[in-house]
Parts: sequence; C-alpha cells; structure tokens
Amino acid sequence: MDTRTADNADCALLSPGDCLPLARVLIVDDHPFFLFGITAILEQENLAREVATVASVADAVDDLRSRPETSLVLLDLTLQGEAGLSLFSELEQIGLPVSVVVISSREDEASVRAARSAGAVGFLPKSAGRRSLVRMVQRVSNGLLFYPSLPFPSLSPEHLTPRQLEVLTLLADGLPNKRICQALDLTEHTVKTHLKAIFTHLDVHNRTECVAQARALGLL
Repeated sequence: MDTRTADNADCALLSPGDCLPLARVLIVDDHPFFLFGITAILEQENLAREVATVASVADAVDDLRSRPETSLVLLDLTLQGEAGLSLFSELEQIGLPVSVVVISSREDEASVRAARSAGAVGFLPKSAGRRSLVRMVQRVSNGLLFYPSLPFPSLSPEHLTPRQLEVLTLLADGLPNKRICQALDLTEHTVKTHLKAIFTHLDVHNRTECVAQARALGLL
C-alpha cells in the first residue's frame, strides 16, 4: 500500500500543514469518550473535513470499502475481542491504499515496533497531548512517518547504490515490480534483489513502510 492517497500524492514536497485538512479520517476505537475527544480536536484544528468512527475491524473494512477516499485511519491496538493490527491484513487482501496510524494506551517499545512492522505510518500514545496529535497529522499528511519514540538510523543516499536509488524512486512512484523491470531493463529477480537490499538498509518490512521511511530520511 502506498502511504498517500491519489488526492495528496504531491504533498510530500510541501510544508507540514499544506495538505490539510484531510478529506476524511476514520477512527477505529471502542471507547466513546476517547472518540468524542479526538473527533473534537480533529474538527477544531481543521485537520479533517470529515471524521467517522467505528468500533471494530470488520466495521472499519466495510466503511473503507464504501468510502475509499478516506485519507487516514486512526486505529486502536486493542478492540473488544480482536487485535487492531488485524486490520492491516484485511486492507492488504482487498488492496485498499490508506495510511494507518496506531493510537494506543500501550506505550511499550514492543507495541510501537509491532505497529511499525505491520505497516502503520505512525504511532501515538493515548497519553499524548493535543499538540502531538496535530503534529502527527501534519507529518503523515505529507507522507512522513511519525515514530517520535523510536530511534531511526542515520542514512544518506550513499548507503544505497545508484541502481537501488532508481528502484526506490520508481517504487515511490507506485510502479509494480514488472513496470520497474521494464523501466530499468532489469529481470524481475534482479529487481526483487534490489528491493530486499533497500528494505534491509531502511529497516522496513513492506513497500508502504519503505516509501514512508525513505521520504522521512530525505532519500526521495
């Protein structure tokens, strides 16, 4: 999944806030008071034109199927009777590109890393304040990751070969492997080898996380 919707595909080139308000934000949480509070902040800060709420992964999938223009999902880790991270596999199966930020009362490093590995573009503890929420939405709306509690490796373009940078650029443009092969006149095996090396360099696990991490590090 790409980290951005088609409507804000150029936003990573802009300053924080230039892509706001988001067209639509979906909150997946089963705590009414939390839903009320975060909805109010998103509306008061003009971060989203529309905010919707659901209480389960199944309802979230149904909502996103009917409203694919959704720009951002705010997902609780622990929902009644199910794990919030299961949403990522559901989105992968239906091929729906939408950015997801995990918002949880759990703040341990294992939970944060689990969210990142699943494909979340950010993690915000529920104990965070209003400013942190605003800053998070500003960053992810510009195609950047939001993991303030995790150290990221200090990387530069020199850590990737020129060919790997070409593959990374085409990956960020949304090209599938076959199109990358055609553009660079490479075999599919070679492209997969380059992608594996890029993922290792950036310490990521999927294409969505790779593109978001590369932008956050200034490689794109």
